[in-house]
Amino acid sequence: MRIILASSNKGKIAEFKAYLSGYEVLSYSEVMEPFEIEEYGKSFKENAIIKSRAVFDKLNDKNAIVLSDDSGISVPLLGGIPGIYSARFAGKEANAKKNLELLIQKLKDAGVERAKAFYTAAIALSTSEGDFSVHGWMYGEAVTNPKGSNGFGYDPMFIPKGFDKTLGELEASVKEQFSHRARALKLALILLKTLTKDRK
Repeated sequence: MRIILASSNKGKIAEFKAYLSGYEVLSYSEVMEPFEIEEYGKSFKENAIIKSRAVFDKLNDKNAIVLSDDSGISVPLLGGIPGIYSARFAGKEANAKKNLELLIQKLKDAGVERAKAFYTAAIALSTSEGDFSVHGWMYGEAVTNPKGSNGFGYDPMFIPKGFDKTLGELEASVKEQFSHRARALKLALILLKTLTKDRK
């Protein structure tokens, strides 16, 4: 069964392919010309569905299954930022490094070196039967001293609960056991099995 990912983020694509090893997983850019999708939703769930539905509609294949996720980090002390704006926190054209640096500066401006934070992952599946979604969360702390080069995004500044190392320092095999995306993907796999059971 072929799953199309509504993402061009290399880090996310690698994670999805690892978790969905029982399926043929392709980035949407491998099957069509990449196009811009405006994320106008007010929640991770809404944005995930916007992305998967946009790719599904453009594929024009009623047998397709399109999977997308919208995820990010939230710091309650800072009013929940960056939240759904995690990927474009420092501006639409900003890269991951700029986003991370801005969040670190926001923590410093608040006079703290660490604060409670959490990651949210909403995964959406769009099919001819409709749109479906699941969520996963990971709790811990955001710190102003980033460490490690594993992972991507804000991983070097996030220490998950129960650990003394950042996600940037932890091996992928460790993170796969408890990350927000891993938890959401476990639920997404249940959905996938249900949606594909009559297609084999």
